[in-house]
Amino acid sequence: MESGEWRRSLETPAHSPLFIFHLPFSIHMIATTGFFDGVHVGHRTVLQRVAAAARAAGDECAVITFWPHPRVILHQDSGKVRLLNTLDEKKQRLHEAGINHVFVLPFTMAFSQLSPEDFVREYLHRRFHVTALIVGYDHHLGVHAGANYELLQKIGEPINMKVERVEEKKDALLQVTVSATKIREALAQGYVETANRFLGYHYQLQGVVVEGQRLGQQLGFPTANMQLYEPLKQLPANGVYHTRVRLNETVYYGMTNIGVRPTVQPGDTSRTIETHIFNFSDDIYGQDLSIEFLKRIRDERRFSSLEELKAQLQRDKESMNYEV
Repeated sequence: MESGEWRRSLETPAHSPLFIFHLPFSIHMIATTGFFDGVHVGHRTVLQRVAAAARAAGDECAVITFWPHPRVILHQDSGKVRLLNTLDEKKQRLHEAGINHVFVLPFTMAFSQLSPEDFVREYLHRRFHVTALIVGYDHHLGVHAGANYELLQKIGEPINMKVERVEEKKDALLQVTVSATKIREALAQGYVETANRFLGYHYQLQGVVVEGQRLGQQLGFPTANMQLYEPLKQLPANGVYHTRVRLNETVYYGMTNIGVRPTVQPGDTSRTIETHIFNFSDDIYGQDLSIEFLKRIRDERRFSSLEELKAQLQRDKESMNYEV
């Protein structure tokens, strides 16, 4: 099998039966494994070490990750699971961090029952030829997350697989350990600037523009209503945000309202994502849209009239330095 063929075989969508493939014997990997939701600055400390170790050894570097989120399978509570990345976003971020290959294993109930020893020997050693495994400070692996760093070292010894641990990454300003949980909490409270700091990039949502009530046009602030591609994505708290908008490879600025629109739909609890794109008036229904959150402007609130809402929207717009 040529190198290009095995790359295509392994780097396939999550539902594909990746376990039927084996790497050529001549390929060795320095790797890490985990879900890597958000691919945040803490993750990138590990990823940078993986890439550097691979360069020094003249080997390939890889992330062996999973999809869907283990909680969806183990606890069947997808209504409570919230993701920081779609699968495509995660793969893109991992490659941007210097990782050559991202191998996605389908997480199933049967897969969750693998012992740490079986996972290391069958997957890491036999199928991916991992010669060195680099993990984060709190990494656990296998059924019931039973294998910590020390146990992984013992499992790796008979198969000559070295295991290295990278220390935790603390935010220099806030002096807290960066984690996906803390980022979700920050977003849920509307602290998008804190979330962005922990992520190392601007948090984004991606979706398709769908038909709305067109009330924004009546107010002089037409909006693009987004339906998310990944319904489990974590939404920032209800409110108005300064956003950067990507549409057809072009970047715009805008303001995005997340919430229940209490002025125009009192009593409706369904949340919407509406973006007014500055200096833009094209019809973009059905098109792909990406929005990046730059700053929170204010809470969502109910106004006594549409005229009062329109005046506030104008003040919101004027408060944003969107020309840069």
